[in-house]
Amino acid sequence: MADAITAQWHGHNYQSRIFWLNAMDLLRPETCVSRVTFEASGPKAFDDVVVHYEPPVVRSGPDPIAAEFHQIKWHVETGGRLCYEDLTRPEYIGARSISLLKRLRDAKNAATSPARMLLVTPDRIADGDPIGRLISANDHSLLTERLFDGTTDRSQMGKVRKCWREHLKLTDDDALREIVEGLAIVEGYRTLQQLRDEINLKAEVVGLRPCLASDSDFRYDELARQLKIRRVNAMDREKLIEICKSEGLWAGEPLAANGRLSVAIRSFRGLSTDVVPAAPENTFWLTDSFRARYLNDGQEWQRDIRPQVEDFLTAVAAKSNVLRLILDAHASIAYLSGSVFHLKSGLNVELVQKGRVGTQVWRPDDGTRGDSLQPEIRQISSCPDIAVAVSITQPVDGYVNRYVDQNLPQVGLILSIAPPDGSGHRSIAGGEHATCMAEELSNCIRVIKAESPDATVHLFAACPNSFLYYLGQNHPALAPVIVYEYDFDRQGNKTYQPSFEID
Repeated sequence: MADAITAQWHGHNYQSRIFWLNAMDLLRPETCVSRVTFEASGPKAFDDVVVHYEPPVVRSGPDPIAAEFHQIKWHVETGGRLCYEDLTRPEYIGARSISLLKRLRDAKNAATSPARMLLVTPDRIADGDPIGRLISANDHSLLTERLFDGTTDRSQMGKVRKCWREHLKLTDDDALREIVEGLAIVEGYRTLQQLRDEINLKAEVVGLRPCLASDSDFRYDELARQLKIRRVNAMDREKLIEICKSEGLWAGEPLAANGRLSVAIRSFRGLSTDVVPAAPENTFWLTDSFRARYLNDGQEWQRDIRPQVEDFLTAVAAKSNVLRLILDAHASIAYLSGSVFHLKSGLNVELVQKGRVGTQVWRPDDGTRGDSLQPEIRQISSCPDIAVAVSITQPVDGYVNRYVDQNLPQVGLILSIAPPDGSGHRSIAGGEHATCMAEELSNCIRVIKAESPDATVHLFAACPNSFLYYLGQNHPALAPVIVYEYDFDRQGNKTYQPSFEID
């Protein structure tokens, strides 16, 4: 019984922390958040946390959305696995008779304006389950064009459609598409501790008081409970400030990030709560140049994107030489940023790194340690260029080999690097570890280029943005470099494409 009560408390805290991450965006005008509700009253349909926007905001769909409805599913253990059949099983969401898909249907019917429905869970997609191919790497939305691919019910996607369609007692796929359009599945989401750390980090920069890491309780958890008891579960900006003042959580002006100027570059949109804020004048938005992760027609990386990024970074560096940099952006932009803020720039920069372990601040001197990278060199011809395959978070060798074979006859050598224990999202411990890894790779490339200093480096990387930033800081020793972007959602060319060519 005691374990069951503890699990219930933790589940409530998990939900309340997601509420606070969204509620704090009320203090950030650029997010357009106008109201946030915790456990909304009424029919239970994606009502754990509801976020309203005014004006409506752009996500990955064709129309701006006025609200996001969250169904939050927390589990005690981290080994939970989600498969497509779970969306038809009431027990998955702790219900007796109504499934997540039926809640989705009810929520869509109740919505009075365009909205997005999110399932947020620490569970991960089961290995090999077809739903894993249906989640966008950009913003977690369901890739409906892939689900409704014109195949029969015997196909892999057809089995998913048939299962969901029959569960909802629908007569055709068009009716199913209407229901699942706008669904997002945020799997593998933060732990309780990671959410606590993110709330503390965001509180500092929006003018609220963080809680001490040494405290056994967390002030924001208990406050959410008390507000719900008092039936104060819906907040706008004025109400949030009023409550935080009365509870002693209002600091007034946003606190400086240890005296640093926070700056951000955003080229794609994910969850709004994932973004650690910078002031609007220090935030560079490139999202109008992209549809999801894909560059708009008529736009070019080299001609249009590169000069804008370089101009922005040069401008913020003129404001302060002590910066906190947030790169909610493509990998190519992370490398380019490092090449602008190179090792001899005289800037003191710390990075906000998002990932499986939550949002962390990485610095080159943060004391983190870890394994060295293991290089493997393969000579394929006498041609001068070098392809570099970086497999830190996931293996890329097969994709790179195929791309080089089909598209880069000028490449004569492939350098593959990976952690000794294999790729993974926890392969890098922090900023100093990432810096050391970047220097190892830089030195390895430098040795290879000794005989052909003008050889071009073709960079293919699956790694944290911070690693690419640190590698970019070594760019003068690596140049010229062409950076490549991969089609994560497989909605474009289903392979790599070159972005920046940096001399």
